Amino acid sequence: MRKQFINFFLKNQVLAALLVVVTFWAIIAMREIIVALFVSYIIMSAIYPVVKFLRSHNVPRPLAATIPYLITIAVLVLIIISILPFFISQVSALLAILPGYLNHDIDFFGARIHSSQINSLATNELGNIGSNAISVTTRVFGGVVSAVSIFAISFYLLLYRETVIDSFAGLFPKKNQAKVKRTVEQVEDKLGNWLRGQIVLSAFIGILTWVVLTAIGIEFALPLAVTAALFEIVPTIGPIISAIPAVFVALSISPFLGIVVAVSYFFIQFIENHVLVPRIMQRAVGLNPIVIILSIIIGGKLLGMAGALLAIPFISLLVVVYKNLE
Repeated sequence: MRKQFINFFLKNQVLAALLVVVTFWAIIAMREIIVALFVSYIIMSAIYPVVKFLRSHNVPRPLAATIPYLITIAVLVLIIISILPFFISQVSALLAILPGYLNHDIDFFGARIHSSQINSLATNELGNIGSNAISVTTRVFGGVVSAVSIFAISFYLLLYRETVIDSFAGLFPKKNQAKVKRTVEQVEDKLGNWLRGQIVLSAFIGILTWVVLTAIGIEFALPLAVTAALFEIVPTIGPIISAIPAVFVALSISPFLGIVVAVSYFFIQFIENHVLVPRIMQRAVGLNPIVIILSIIIGGKLLGMAGALLAIPFISLLVVVYKNLE
């Protein structure tokens, strides 16, 4: 199949060029819908093994699809209720004294920012937020609706998974349908492993960062650890970005403590990259670091933050499809 596919495009170069242009335009025009569908599919792929296990124990399909979602929601609610108040207070306190930290650290490097400049910048930004309150509210509401839609779509994909796969395979010649189904299963396995592995890695980085910063005696260990966990989603460059605010906070205390925090972040990433990533993520991704960085840059340029975050699973999907084009 792969050779026939390549030969077709080599013999019909004008048609191939038009197809590429049209496809690219369609992706850009419908990027938000495509991203939502892709995220829904990733979530479905990550949850399906649980549903498969429940189905093997004679749990009805609707109930088997519902149980993982209910458990996930319950866990999230418990986590939010337990840490959200303390987290909000920590973030508020950090934002309140962050200008002082920045001023102290920049002064350490031979520069100076006056408090009047910081206050002016903050006033202008708050004014912009106030003047665009309707826009901000619309975006927040749209984000909530999008999140609910994504989970709803993933639930129905999970509920009617076999029907969707059969319908998709039916678009291909009958002799290739079995191979198409195997390819879809391999794609789901890759995407599911990626999301489950990413959750484990983010949780590990967040907890370990919180423990280390607390042991060192750094203020605001919890929000800094949550930041590290969130940025862990962005491969390679995310951990570097998440270390910056922690180093700034430490430098405001002493240069030595800043070095200690920087070295601590380095060793946390060293443990992750040499212990956890080979065991958890290598099977799911297995891509060259250069390919990962380029994918993030291209994805971010085309689709913004969502494109940067989803670049790796998308490239993994393309690799699986290409390997099966024979």
